[in-house]
Amino acid sequence: MKIATICSLFLLFLFCTGDSSLAMNTVNFSVGVVLDFDTGFGKMGLSCINMALSDWYASHPNYNTRLLEHQRNSPTDVVLSAAAALELIKNVEVQAIIGPSTSMQANFMINLGDKAHVPIISFSATSPSLTSIRSPYFFRAAQNDSSQVKAISDIIQAFGWRQVVPIFVDNEFGEGVIPYLSDALQEIDVRIPYRSVISPTVTDDQIEAELYKLVTMQTRVFIVHMFPSLGSRIFKKAREIGMMDKGYVWILTNAISNEFSWFNSSFHMENMQGVLGLKTHIPNKKKLEAFRVRWKRKFQQDNPNDVDVNLDVFGLWAYDAAKALAIAVEKLGNSKNFTYQKMNISSSSNDLERFGVSQIGPQLVQALLGTSFQGLSGDFSFVNGQLPSSTLEIVNVIGNGENVVGFWTPENGLVRNLHSTKSINRSPASNTSIGTIIWPGDTSSAPKGWQIPTNGKKLKILVPLKDGFNEFVNVTYDPSTNKTNVMGGYCLEVFEAVIQALPYDISYELYAYAKPDGEAAGNYNDLVNQVFLGNYDAAVGDITITANRSLYVDFTLPYTESGVSMLVPIKDKRSKNAWVFLEPLTWDLWLTTGCFFIFIGFVVWVLEHRINEDFRGPLRYQVGTSFWFAFSTMVFAHRERVVSNLARFVVVIWCVVVLILTQSYTASLTSTLTVQQLQPTVSDVNLLLKNGDNVGFQEGSFVYGILRQLGFRDEKLRTYNSTDDLDRLFHLGSTNDGISAAFDETPYIKVFIASYCWKYTMLDPTFKADGFGFVFPKDSSLARDVSRAILNVNEGGQAKKIEDRWFNRHPSCPDPNNKVTSNSLGLESFWGLFLIAGVASFLALLIFTCTFLYEHKDMLISSDSDDSSWKKLLDLFKQYDLRDHNSHTFRREGQSQIGADSISQSPRSSPNTEHGQSPREIEPQQFGEIQLAIELDQRPRGNQ
Repeated sequence: MKIATICSLFLLFLFCTGDSSLAMNTVNFSVGVVLDFDTGFGKMGLSCINMALSDWYASHPNYNTRLLEHQRNSPTDVVLSAAAALELIKNVEVQAIIGPSTSMQANFMINLGDKAHVPIISFSATSPSLTSIRSPYFFRAAQNDSSQVKAISDIIQAFGWRQVVPIFVDNEFGEGVIPYLSDALQEIDVRIPYRSVISPTVTDDQIEAELYKLVTMQTRVFIVHMFPSLGSRIFKKAREIGMMDKGYVWILTNAISNEFSWFNSSFHMENMQGVLGLKTHIPNKKKLEAFRVRWKRKFQQDNPNDVDVNLDVFGLWAYDAAKALAIAVEKLGNSKNFTYQKMNISSSSNDLERFGVSQIGPQLVQALLGTSFQGLSGDFSFVNGQLPSSTLEIVNVIGNGENVVGFWTPENGLVRNLHSTKSINRSPASNTSIGTIIWPGDTSSAPKGWQIPTNGKKLKILVPLKDGFNEFVNVTYDPSTNKTNVMGGYCLEVFEAVIQALPYDISYELYAYAKPDGEAAGNYNDLVNQVFLGNYDAAVGDITITANRSLYVDFTLPYTESGVSMLVPIKDKRSKNAWVFLEPLTWDLWLTTGCFFIFIGFVVWVLEHRINEDFRGPLRYQVGTSFWFAFSTMVFAHRERVVSNLARFVVVIWCVVVLILTQSYTASLTSTLTVQQLQPTVSDVNLLLKNGDNVGFQEGSFVYGILRQLGFRDEKLRTYNSTDDLDRLFHLGSTNDGISAAFDETPYIKVFIASYCWKYTMLDPTFKADGFGFVFPKDSSLARDVSRAILNVNEGGQAKKIEDRWFNRHPSCPDPNNKVTSNSLGLESFWGLFLIAGVASFLALLIFTCTFLYEHKDMLISSDSDDSSWKKLLDLFKQYDLRDHNSHTFRREGQSQIGADSISQSPRSSPNTEHGQSPREIEPQQFGEIQLAIELDQRPRGNQ
């Protein structure tokens, strides 16, 4: 028993001795904590810092360094916080300061730390403006506010909103993020038409007045960046005046969203129904919940009267910041001299010059930059003195809480969930890829982001004034009242139809761009500039879309035809001479047709001469008959019989050819005599330049620049204001100070031709233009809706009806689409027909010749060797000239004649004796037939 007691006492002695030795080797590291301990936020931060140090040293008892806190209460006043920091540096000689709470307080404190080489570690000063100080001794243990502007721009781009209005507090915290937000929105071509700046000391009446100003604007997308206390007042008033209804979009930065836990009252959340917010994502939820329970218990023990304080991400950053500082200090070891080096100062120096410089400051900075670990808020490390950008949650306020509808990551942008690596397509059509959002007004339909304010002023729309072409815009001046009145016109009627096609009502008022005396106040560029300057909300009229104008304003889609065309006089080229009937066919076709008529007549004569009495007789008679027969087929008036099958074959084919030729000739001649053939007097711009002709353009038109680029000198240019002026210039001609051609946009030329269709014509566009469009301010959302309405009006046929009503052609004007160009028919169109007729004729001649030679082959092989080949050929021609009594035509006639008369036996000379035929050359068996032929020849014949 005595031995056991002695051993116990010995072990207790060793433990106490070891603990005392460890305590004697521990080095205290003085750290200042500058927070507003009168607020729940400051108390929460201090509680998290204390728990971080307690937890860390409890888990690492072997550390040789200990952070020794020196707490200083610093209200929101910048001067008091600076005084607290100065006192810690000068009197306590702290080696680091954790705090302050706000960006305004941190600005001056950073300069003190930079001068004393004391790191300033803030877990809540998030303004990007602090980065511009470029102090190596400032560490932001929080997310920079600029890290969320890309997420905001991605949300806006995903829903296709074109204008946003930021609402921010008027201090360094609120203003710091605006330049970064503007740059991000500019990258996606989103405009900021107005910035709503709210003073930190604003009254409720002032908030209401500012919100009413926003109601009168078209933009309905608002980005709110301010402290939660001020934000709750903004939303309370917004709900009262109806700005939390359908059609509005509210996007909160994480300055408010990260502190939703502070809105413990359901009343505050009811005022924010449907808003979207960006919230810092905390990855380890289980670890966070365990810490939240411990923190809540500890905080209520230390602050029993503060029951409404809740832990948020700033408390987690405070916890991790204190842990990071403890790790960095331990890296320095206990051999370092944690003291200040006194500076040489004069007796006249002030307090800001009388404190020394921390000797450990530069080494501590490097130790902090090299510290990284997995903290409560996620991966914790300093990159360029601040936490890098991390994942953000996109939350939607519904009921008394928020619903996570998506995420934003620096790598993938907007994603539905963190397990997805596919980013949302940044286009208006991709908004369905994000989770379901309940917007203000309890609707799931995404707002369009703008609307015409019903309780605001009417749209002021500017209308041009011009002397002529009143069909487009008709503006009149009444001298009795000294007022300029907008009467109407094609452009205004189209605009009215487009406005009616919009899915909402728009109130507007038309203003003529005129001086008090009724004269035009400027040209069209000046008119467009009025919209650019914001003096008017839009401009409507015959305003051409040009590249230069589009740099300053937005145009809708064109509602008229585009293009700059050339207008020239026309001359009637219809033939009016006595030989017009020859024009339908070319000379080679006429010649070929005539030759074929003669050729076909010859072929038919050859095939019919021996067997058809109609093709026999005296030589002149036979020639005339052949010509008569061939040419009479032109009108199918031939009366001669065709008895040979070969001749019939040739005639049938030739009649088909003649039929096609006559029909084509008739159609071409009709076209030549009846169809209008109007040709421009000038068809080439270069010809105008070469001849030095004058050309015209409408006064004040951008066409002047085009003509100058083409090379026309000013002395060759003439202007006109109306259709009558233009017609007068054409009548004068270029030689009499008139013009030979005019250049203008297609709609104006169509109006002119509608009245002078028989005298002028429009050539194809020589220059491209975009037509007429309505003018709106840059990045106007109304311009897009009006463009869609223009498409609906055009597709519905309403635009065509309006155009016909204003630009109807004169009743005597022909339809330009029915113009026919009449050209002479050439041989190339009919050579196939002639080929068929020629082949058929040659084939018939070949068959006839072969048959004839075969029947009289004995004449060619006669035994009389004294006969020459020439004599035999002549004998064949003589034989061909005789009738072929073997033909069925002659046999029928012979039989009929024998039955009626007796054959005369008296010798008669044959009519064909002149051809050298002698009786001794005729065979005996043919004698009876020849006698019959002689008797028939003696009969009188009417066709000989």
